Amino acid sequence: MKEALFYNTLKDQKVHCYLCPHNCKINPEKSGICKVRKNVNGKLVSENYARICSAGFDPIEKKPLYHYMPGRIIFSVGSIGCNLQCKFCQNYEISQFSIDEFNYLQEQSAEDLIRIAKSREENAGIAYTYNEPTIWYEFMQDIARMAMEVDLKNVMVTNGFISEEPLLKLFDVMDAFSVDLKAFNDEFYKKLTGARLEPVLKTLRMIRDADKHLEITNLVITDENDDENEFREMVNWIAENLGKKTVFHISRYFPSFKLINEPTSVETLEKLYKIARKKLPYTYLGNVASNPGQNTYCDKCHNEVISRHGYYVHVEKQRRDGTCESCGNKVVEM
Repeated sequence: MKEALFYNTLKDQKVHCYLCPHNCKINPEKSGICKVRKNVNGKLVSENYARICSAGFDPIEKKPLYHYMPGRIIFSVGSIGCNLQCKFCQNYEISQFSIDEFNYLQEQSAEDLIRIAKSREENAGIAYTYNEPTIWYEFMQDIARMAMEVDLKNVMVTNGFISEEPLLKLFDVMDAFSVDLKAFNDEFYKKLTGARLEPVLKTLRMIRDADKHLEITNLVITDENDDENEFREMVNWIAENLGKKTVFHISRYFPSFKLINEPTSVETLEKLYKIARKKLPYTYLGNVASNPGQNTYCDKCHNEVISRHGYYVHVEKQRRDGTCESCGNKVVEM
């Protein structure tokens, strides 16, 4: 355990956590919504500090990041807990459990993780993923600072539900963000995640304003967020507020955790893909085998720059600086 950041003390040994927009007011010996930030004798502590649930080397495309160091691997680490309660969570076995409920955590120091990350020469950096890294803030920040010192990049895979102050401080250490934009509907967020939409939109705008690499993923769920008009509104908002070159991943839903809706049809995904491509040329399809929505085409000359088959990546017409070989347009970050 370690004393948490971003909290105030209240009367009767209560604490107010403002790490995320839930702004939990926590009684003694109780935890916040995330299940891992606990009030111990009037002090807020991070119970999952240095507690690892999973770690391993992944293709960076798995995050998903398609325009940030394509074809490289990245060392991924995560813990347990989440500040959202998504009824469709695909990682609910780790995200919806507390320290006392999960029996497979391992203790590892930041130095240990840096050593592992550096053990493979081709590794691009460290990705904070699997569960929601926001609630692992203190440990993530400690690892990220050490990673910077040894020329490793830092990538955060997040739901974007974080308060302004902690996010601003993360910009000092994070290089890239993969953010889940779960819907463009506040009722969806309230009903299916226990959160709100506007704080996530604010996070996205802040990341773009900080000039950090940003990619967005939208999991399309049958009969929940697959309305074409609403989807078109989301695409328009992204193009207008974040830029038309924003990388956008549309992902297929399969039943998981508490939600048993039918899997998203490929037909629906392909229809939404065509809608998105009109405004966002760097749109991709995920969780769908053998489809054209995997390859990268230059948004200026339309030549194929990168081809993908699963996690096999073939860079075809891209220079080492990430520009298109045909026209010189900047396509990816290397």
